[in-house]
Amino acid sequence: MIDGGPAERKARAEAAVRDVARARGAGRRRSVVVTAGLALCALAVFCVSLSVGDMVVPVADVVATLFGNGPGGAEFVIMELRLPRALIAVLIGMAFGTAGAVFQTLLRNPLASPDIIGISAGASAGAAIGSLGFQLSGLSLSLTALAGALISGAAIYLLAWRNGVVGQRLVLVGLGVAAGLVSLVSYLMTRAEVTDAQQLLGWLKGSLNGRSWEQLGPLTIALCVLGPLTVLASRFLPALQLGDDTAAGLGTRVEPSRLALLACATALAGVATAAAGPVDFVALLSAPIARRLVPGRPALLPAALTGAVMVLAADLAAQHALPSTQLPVGVVTSIIGAPYLLFLLARANRVGRGG
Repeated sequence: MIDGGPAERKARAEAAVRDVARARGAGRRRSVVVTAGLALCALAVFCVSLSVGDMVVPVADVVATLFGNGPGGAEFVIMELRLPRALIAVLIGMAFGTAGAVFQTLLRNPLASPDIIGISAGASAGAAIGSLGFQLSGLSLSLTALAGALISGAAIYLLAWRNGVVGQRLVLVGLGVAAGLVSLVSYLMTRAEVTDAQQLLGWLKGSLNGRSWEQLGPLTIALCVLGPLTVLASRFLPALQLGDDTAAGLGTRVEPSRLALLACATALAGVATAAAGPVDFVALLSAPIARRLVPGRPALLPAALTGAVMVLAADLAAQHALPSTQLPVGVVTSIIGAPYLLFLLARANRVGRGG
């Protein structure tokens, strides 16, 4: 084929630039539409969770109560019992969703989720040591859970380090560390008093039962710090998605950027676990759903909103699916997430790779 002259080459280049600009514009518009849709979905489930219960409050009265103009009989039920629980569900869902999206995008592995690779198990071990060994409760217990998550995350990173971190190796190391931590928790529970072990077991299933404004305050403060840090660190995520060599060629400091992202995601998962226990499979599921809705992008905000919708809906089902029984929210998310995990493992086995 004979190449055209300078004018023709310039026209082709300009056409290619226009095509790229149109594709990027379409991607941004889709991202905005999906994010707005997920936000509206989360708002709808949030209002329903404030409305239904032993005392059913019309959604109009719920909105009026939130603005201080609702009926007096509903104010205590909504403001003191249901609202803090629903807000905690939103915040931990967003934290788990963001953490899962960072891990899976950064390590390019669908199994790279904090509840699979040992971060949540580290938080559980920290809580078990604090509760059964030192009789801690409340904020002190949450801090030990957060410390356990951070320590396990650091241990997994160091054990997986071989002149850098590869996603598959980190997942395998994390699975081994998680198995050891689960064994530690089981051992501590067998040595504990029955009442203490039973109380810890409720926390280990991931529960929002009894959550109040007392737990909401520290969680909100922690996420107000970690959220901007994660957004700041996520600037390097598109380059890191292309591989270490390409990212380095684009001027990205690969290992410091990866470490900053992993630290933020680990802290997000640890804070969420400290507030409500290990709510399994939210981090694992949120990112793939968000990627299907917004393909080709890290989609941290859609993943966060997907996590919020999942936890709100799961907690609504946990409260009202069975009459006179409130299930831990982690039981419902496990029922949803376990089949997906089996699907991932089966697919990885078919193609001969670890995810």
